[in-house]
Order: sequence, then C-alpha cells, then structure tokens
Amino acid sequence: MFKNILVPVDIAEVDIAKLGFDEAVELAKLSGASLRLIHVRSPVPYAMNEYIPAEYYDSDEKSVLKALEKIAAKLDLPKDRVTVVSPFGSVYDEVLKEAERMNADLIVVGSHRPNWSTYLIGSNAANIVRHASCSVLVIRPPGAPTPSF
Repeated sequence: MFKNILVPVDIAEVDIAKLGFDEAVELAKLSGASLRLIHVRSPVPYAMNEYIPAEYYDSDEKSVLKALEKIAAKLDLPKDRVTVVSPFGSVYDEVLKEAERMNADLIVVGSHRPNWSTYLIGSNAANIVRHASCSVLVIRPPGAPTPSF
C-alpha cells in the first residue's frame, strides 16, 4: 500500500501534528512503510541577520532534531523505520521537496480547522494538498467547529 510516509510536525504545536503522526503510524504498521518526520525551520528576516549569533542556526537545527527524535522514539514503530529531518525554508515548499527527495507516496498532515484567515490567505496544509505529487491525508481535531463562510 504505502512505502514512504512523510509527516510534517510543527514543534510549537505538537498536539496538532500528533493527529497526523498517530494516523501515519497506523498506516505504516499496516503497510510496512517507513516514516519520516519533518519540521521546517523558518528563515529569519534578512534585516535581522546581523543581530543573530553565528551559532544560532546550528543550535536551532540541533534542538529541533533532538525534539523530533524524542517524538520518533515514542512512536510504535521499529526505530529503523523512522527518520527525522529539519530543513530551512518555506514550510510547504520544503515539505514538497522532501516528499520528492524521499519518493513519498503519502503525506499525512495534522491541521487546524479552517478559519477566515486560511480561507483568504491559505494554509500550509492547503498548499501541500494543492501541489503534492503524491496522496495527502489531512487530519483535523475531532469535534472542532467548522466555520461558516
């Protein structure tokens, strides 16, 4: 069924991401797939770079990878079937690039319920769904109200 599943994780909102990786783990168990957790680190505005210590980018990457590895260790999958990565850039763009790199056949995204801001501006989940070359499963919290537009 699936061989490679990619799961975007926002370290700042692990509860939302947990919806996605819980479902991804079940799918990986059923199909024997490998799972990759990805957290995309946001760029610092160019004008702020002179105020950022030189070691910031390395320490940020190390702390994010450590957090992802902690999450991965708790997943009910063999450790050799779970990997983590933390590129730097635009969320949906880096998720789509990683999906291509790893030949993902499924992306599982935990997402908020849509609201006015995502309706007008869009969301990372929407952009991933719109532009992915593989299947995308969007998991939203149960019982959350659906907005009326």
